Amino acid sequence: MLAAVEARLITTFGEPSGRAAVTFLGTDRIEVLRFGPDAEGLVRYATLGMSAAPMADPTALVADQLRGPRAELVLTVRGGRDGVLRSLATFAATPQVEGLVVAPGGSLDLGAPLWDGAPFTSVLAAEPGGLVEDLELAEPAEPVRFLPLLPMTPNEAGWKRVHGAAALQERWLDQGTDLRDPQRRGVKLD
Repeated sequence: MLAAVEARLITTFGEPSGRAAVTFLGTDRIEVLRFGPDAEGLVRYATLGMSAAPMADPTALVADQLRGPRAELVLTVRGGRDGVLRSLATFAATPQVEGLVVAPGGSLDLGAPLWDGAPFTSVLAAEPGGLVEDLELAEPAEPVRFLPLLPMTPNEAGWKRVHGAAALQERWLDQGTDLRDPQRRGVKLD
């Protein structure tokens, strides 16, 4: 199945310009593929391996090996920041390690900069389908969804916890925020 996931990413972005693999104790291997830079200078990083098993409700007594949401993560950064590779692998391993179901509107917090010097410590998972189409799998498996990640400053993450993901995305939109800018400042939240 991971070969089909990689093929979907290559069909969308072209051949990878780099890849790295990380294995955390007690988890399956997670790869992060780098695509680009493209004509606009955008570099996309995509996880490969998070979708190998469906995400399971952490309160379930037994995890269903077929049914359940599957996802991979995609981060777009102008100019690229290869230091984000380990952070993305950490986020992709979260369902295996913590039993967390990563879904649109949810956030993942690293507690440290996403890459050296980054003003962001967490990401917001956005709606899939706009950048990379879902990958349908044979029944009864759910499709693999490719969730765009939107970097958040600590203040934005705190504000999102109180007001919700939609309100934060509306702030970004209203203020014309370039979420692909690796050094952007946080939006005005008052």
